[in-house]
Amino acid sequence: MFLVFLRVLIIYIVVLVFLRIMGKRQIGEMQPYEVVITLIIADLATLPMSDTNIPLLNGILPLAILVLIHYVITLCTRKSVKIRRLMSGRPVVVISPKGIEYDALKDLNMNIDDLLEMIRQCNYYSFDQVEFAIIETNGKMSVIPTSSNAPATAQDVDVNNPPAQLPHIIISDGKIIKEELKILKLDNKKLNQIIKHIKADNLKQIIVLSIDEKGKTYYQLKGKSFNIVDNIFKEIKL
Repeated sequence: MFLVFLRVLIIYIVVLVFLRIMGKRQIGEMQPYEVVITLIIADLATLPMSDTNIPLLNGILPLAILVLIHYVITLCTRKSVKIRRLMSGRPVVVISPKGIEYDALKDLNMNIDDLLEMIRQCNYYSFDQVEFAIIETNGKMSVIPTSSNAPATAQDVDVNNPPAQLPHIIISDGKIIKEELKILKLDNKKLNQIIKHIKADNLKQIIVLSIDEKGKTYYQLKGKSFNIVDNIFKEIKL
């Protein structure tokens, strides 16, 4: 009996340490590959707990290998946009100013009822209250409301909100997102002008750079605070 208790305690501590190494994200915030690894770890951990014939090391070793696999995949997804897209997918716009993107819903195996339920969970109760709805790579929905349904702030008093704009991340972790550049109709020459304007020495220095279609820009360089440019297109005369 004491042996079983000791094995359970050891496996519990080992799994706890490994999960802390993997990060603090909750199940609902994990990427698909992280959910798979977590479920396998949970299953493997029960075997040496219940079966004393299994050597303890044989129970811990597979767990350590899974954590190593997780570390390698995470490192690869940080270094490569293509691998990140392969392992995690990409955010999908399911509602745009044109309305419901039905083809995107079919690709996600969702129906209208699913979409409406997710909108309600974001505290919006009608499709016409939503300018953009985006299914993130972890399966959660992000909503950008229409200007008339956006939460009021002090700046909104007696001021009409401009139409909502969807920001496009064109640089992430020093990697250029070419698809987003095409949407904004930016070429390498214009991108270099933008990089020079924000005073970045090279791509690796840029943690994130996003631009919406009106030119509003959010960026952050390593070791520095974020900055916002109201209209970068106007400032550098693109």
